[in-house]
Amino acid sequence: MSFLSEFENRLPPELKEKYLSLESPFDIQSYLDSLPYIAENRDRSPLNVLLDGQCHCLDGGLFAALALWKNGYKPLLIDLVPEPGADDDHVLALYQVDGYWGAVAKSNYVNLGFREAVHSSLRQLVMTYFEHYFNVSREKTLRGYTRALDVSKYTYLNWAWDEIGANKLYYKIFYKRKPILLFEPTMIEKFSLITERGYSAETIHTDLTWAFGNRSDE
Repeated sequence: MSFLSEFENRLPPELKEKYLSLESPFDIQSYLDSLPYIAENRDRSPLNVLLDGQCHCLDGGLFAALALWKNGYKPLLIDLVPEPGADDDHVLALYQVDGYWGAVAKSNYVNLGFREAVHSSLRQLVMTYFEHYFNVSREKTLRGYTRALDVSKYTYLNWAWDEIGANKLYYKIFYKRKPILLFEPTMIEKFSLITERGYSAETIHTDLTWAFGNRSDE
């Protein structure tokens, strides 16, 4: 039995129907957007994202990669890396159409999610997140990104349904990758804050109690 078939066979009928109905990157994004963003310390497997009906950017990203794989895309993840100690990282599930890159992502911030496949390089795609990637102090915090990880190479971990295996993938493989830095230090020194008006607009759908710097577990 294939890895994807084994995952589908573990789903209750109503969740299997929902999962199989996700037939495009935008369908997957819409499903992620329908789930509450809960930035708790637990990092779910894709199975438990469906069963529990909640996720954050890491486990939502892995779920998106699995759903993209089901639809014929290579299941790729990258991590957007912030200024250390200033913000959360952000996980993107990638897809390509005719050689152009797009992304699906779960975020507490509305403009850190979906991207159409119109970007000719990963760097170009990543830079579309720069102006939207900020913390509660209004600082622009994006600093780099990792090379794409093909999670189909790690099926021996059973990460789609085994949460222990998913966490091995997250912490022993995915988060061990060295980031590609985007900016010189002299550039970073000159970054402006996001405007108050921009901050208000960008956070209109954000639960700021789960934002970095505000969470009770920090």
